[in-house]
Amino acid sequence: MHGRPSIRSLLSAAALLVAGCGGGGDSAAAPPAPIPAPIPAPPPTAAQLSTLRSDLQSPWGLALLPDGQMLVTQKAGSLLRLPAGGQGPAVTIRGVPAVASAGQGGLLDVALDPDFATTPWVYLSYAEPGQGAEAGKAGTAVARGRLVGAALLDVTVIFQQAPKVSGGGHFGSRLVFGRDKTLFVALGERQLGAPAQDLAQTLGKVVRIKRDGSMPADNPSFGTGARPGLWSIGHRNPQGAALHPVTGELWLSEHGPQGGDEINIARAGANYGWPAKSYGCNYGDPVSESCRIGGGVHTPTYVEPLTFWVPLSIAPAGLVFYTGTMFPEWQGQLFSGSLAGQALWRLQLSGNTVVARTEMVKELGERIRDVRQAGDGALLLLTDSGKLLRLAR
Repeated sequence: MHGRPSIRSLLSAAALLVAGCGGGGDSAAAPPAPIPAPIPAPPPTAAQLSTLRSDLQSPWGLALLPDGQMLVTQKAGSLLRLPAGGQGPAVTIRGVPAVASAGQGGLLDVALDPDFATTPWVYLSYAEPGQGAEAGKAGTAVARGRLVGAALLDVTVIFQQAPKVSGGGHFGSRLVFGRDKTLFVALGERQLGAPAQDLAQTLGKVVRIKRDGSMPADNPSFGTGARPGLWSIGHRNPQGAALHPVTGELWLSEHGPQGGDEINIARAGANYGWPAKSYGCNYGDPVSESCRIGGGVHTPTYVEPLTFWVPLSIAPAGLVFYTGTMFPEWQGQLFSGSLAGQALWRLQLSGNTVVARTEMVKELGERIRDVRQAGDGALLLLTDSGKLLRLAR
């Protein structure tokens, strides 16, 4: 007959159990495995600049076709179609109007119709030579033609700057379509100054026209005697223009005299002050604050620029808002080429305020004439020396 276990045997069994669980004697519990530190994400790859081609002849404007091919204007009067990617044989497009290629004049900007996929109109701005009584003179004009194969067909002049004048400077001219498919044409004042304030002339203005050259009914009114089509006035020589991706407003870059290059928002009915006001100085004057034209400050009569460059001009050319994904850190920023400054400028914005400006690719020593965003988010740059460059990651 079995009896109950003794107290001694119960204590011995308990001791064995504790020892088997690692809780007895001098044994210590194993420390928890350390949590590995997170591996930091690698920094984004820096932007790399490559040359796609260097055989262009004084290129001025660039437009990207839906299939990735490119249209490039050359100042002497030829329009080229480049393969997607920019490399390979170029095709010369027939049917381009005759241009006055002298000084700053020639074949200038190129833009595609908003409905290009179904109506393949191409729009060109250029220095148009005068005829008859205007022989020897020139003015900025806009023509359009349907791109079929290697030709522009049904070419029609839809706008002519008035009047035509002598000289080879300050033609502008950039072309930008608004969200409503009307066309903004940015026009220089032909180095004459005063016409920028003359409402009977289209020199030194932004005009807004329909795609066939007729006038939108909702253009601002500048009063009796004003030329049809005026959108804003008091501009010197705008060579960059871009539509804001959020607000849809037209932004311009403009050449000042000695210093005073500006970024403006071209708003309906607004006056930007040239030649009465500039933060730049007249040519020949020592550059200082005291020589600023009209004292510099534009308000209250005229619109202040969003930002300006002093004491020296950078000669801005080409303008684009960055909306791509290749450089997410650049989203919403503004890029401008630079001729005298030989750089690409990146402008960081907070709303409509320019909060920082950065010079890029300055080491190239290239006059950057135009800047556009490619479909993959790279930036494409045209230089006066004939290069097509790609800034990519």
